Amino acid sequence: MDMTESFRRSGEYENAHPYVTPHEGAPQHASSPGSPGSHAGPVAPESRTSPVNPEWPPPPAQPPHPPVAAEPGEPVQPPRRRARRGPVALLAAVAIVAAAVGGGTAYGIQELTGGDTVASSSTSTTVVPSSQKGTVAGVARAVSPSIVEINATSNAGSSTGSGVIITGDGEIVTNNHVVSGASSVEVTTSDGKRYGAEVVGTDSKKDLALIKLENASGLKTATLGDSDGVQVGDQVVAIGSPEGLTGTVTSGIVSALDRDVTVSTDEGRQQQRQGGQWPFEFGGREFNGDTGSSTTTYKAIQTDASLNPGNSGGALIDMNGNIVGINSAMYSAAGSSSSADAGSVGLGFAIPINTVKADLAALRAGARN
Repeated sequence: MDMTESFRRSGEYENAHPYVTPHEGAPQHASSPGSPGSHAGPVAPESRTSPVNPEWPPPPAQPPHPPVAAEPGEPVQPPRRRARRGPVALLAAVAIVAAAVGGGTAYGIQELTGGDTVASSSTSTTVVPSSQKGTVAGVARAVSPSIVEINATSNAGSSTGSGVIITGDGEIVTNNHVVSGASSVEVTTSDGKRYGAEVVGTDSKKDLALIKLENASGLKTATLGDSDGVQVGDQVVAIGSPEGLTGTVTSGIVSALDRDVTVSTDEGRQQQRQGGQWPFEFGGREFNGDTGSSTTTYKAIQTDASLNPGNSGGALIDMNGNIVGINSAMYSAAGSSSSADAGSVGLGFAIPINTVKADLAALRAGARN
């Protein structure tokens, strides 16, 4: 028995072609060697095992789709091809996700009167390099170039405070009591360069002021965060110029929120400091002297980060490098006769940065409240 007979008995020979239908007739068998009509040479294996009628149409490129069941009277819809997800679709999906995430974490505000952009973000935006994220050193390195020392001179003498650069051409936010009544203002940046400055606007009720440097450009700006996202227990960093020590960095936590802090709005009294400190009231008590009868109260962030005279107007920063507050009031028993009571006692306050952002347009417009 030859190989041809073996396939014939197995049942695979008669219906070798999968697309033969009964009305097309049975396939013609390949001739065995020596039979009439056979080829003179050896027969290829394919011709013995896969008979093909040259008159048959070629098989389809892929098996046809199974029939689609349909209710009587309803047209049968052809099967839909699944769209291929190529690189363009993938990029579009990534862009949508990025927009959804980015839209909730960062935004910029453009004031028509300023002509420059204030970098503003939520507390989830990271300014600190990833290799130093969450470290005091990383925050200090990222933000220190945006903090300045302010020296104001008035008829009552001179005072030293701090400020935060918010635009590259030299707009700086500070406390009103730092520049109140000043006849001249000089600013020193972190690289030691000095600029003259003018007071643009003040708001004594919020203890805020905006000054502008003369002939400045290309300055490193701070990113204003979202103080509504600050929680008690969050780690924070304070940068300022206490006692004229430019760029001093301290750290601590947020001790409390929405503390009522009362400061004087009397320009003459603000210039009369006790021991180099600004008087304020908290919890029914007066600190650093008498605030007088003309006062204002605002909600503040309380921190135990060490703040000393000269930190006023400086930055309170979250661990992502975003400014969450402007340091405004602090108590240290500098005038105490006991060395045990001297220095910072961990009682400091900062104006929430959202209060600053809400007041910025009025300050730029030259408000003198």
